[in-house]
Amino acid sequence: MSTPQLVVHRDKELMAQAAAARLITKVVDAQAARGSASVVLTGGRNGNGLLAALASSPARDAIDWSRLDLWWGDERFLPEGDPERNVTQARAALLDAVPVAPKRVHAMPASDGPYGKDVDAAAAAYAEELAAASGPEDHGDVPTFDVLMLGVGPDTHVASLFPELPAVRETERTVVGVHGAPKPPPVRVSMTLPAIRAAREVWLLAAGEDKAQAAAIALSGAGEVQAPAAGAYGRGRTLWLLDSAAASRLPRALYPPASP
Repeated sequence: MSTPQLVVHRDKELMAQAAAARLITKVVDAQAARGSASVVLTGGRNGNGLLAALASSPARDAIDWSRLDLWWGDERFLPEGDPERNVTQARAALLDAVPVAPKRVHAMPASDGPYGKDVDAAAAAYAEELAAASGPEDHGDVPTFDVLMLGVGPDTHVASLFPELPAVRETERTVVGVHGAPKPPPVRVSMTLPAIRAAREVWLLAAGEDKAQAAAIALSGAGEVQAPAAGAYGRGRTLWLLDSAAASRLPRALYPPASP
């Protein structure tokens, strides 16, 4: 378990731009070291803001998009192309503008796909896809992602792991179907904490005053069942990327002055 590191930016726009620059550097370094890179994307306003900032960055062309695998930490179990699906939003924000290899875009199944309305079968299929992509150098049945990004919800949920629900208690499966999520839509597919913790680096994104209490709870030693964000950490690094509003309830001793 890596100790969380905090980086606080003045506002959400600067946070998105700085996070995009940080991601470009990580991907380029991973490709130089290992030939390819793998990143787990997140949806929501902060995840999509980062992708939009990446799309507008002149440095984006430093990435070899043909050697980048993209995964998702969770997905709304809706029909293909639904505007609420994370992959649909990611395509609009970034993917349609860069030469990413289609076979390396690992979208989670849709509700009108081969598994129909069976979200548990869809989750099992994504788990199989992860296992097929893992190698002997990886830790278990998921690849060792270079960066796994998560948005933090006001209730401390990450991916579609909500406080007290069965999915956050999962210790063996890497992907599960989520039923009865308190945030619509109620049916989702989500990576579990064991899968999240396989990443080299886990980045948690939180911007806005509505995320302040969640950040304070998750970083105060709360349990992962009650505060799922507290259980999200990387093998080598856990990085909280916040704006000043989301950090407003944290003790100043936890983080350096806001970045310009």
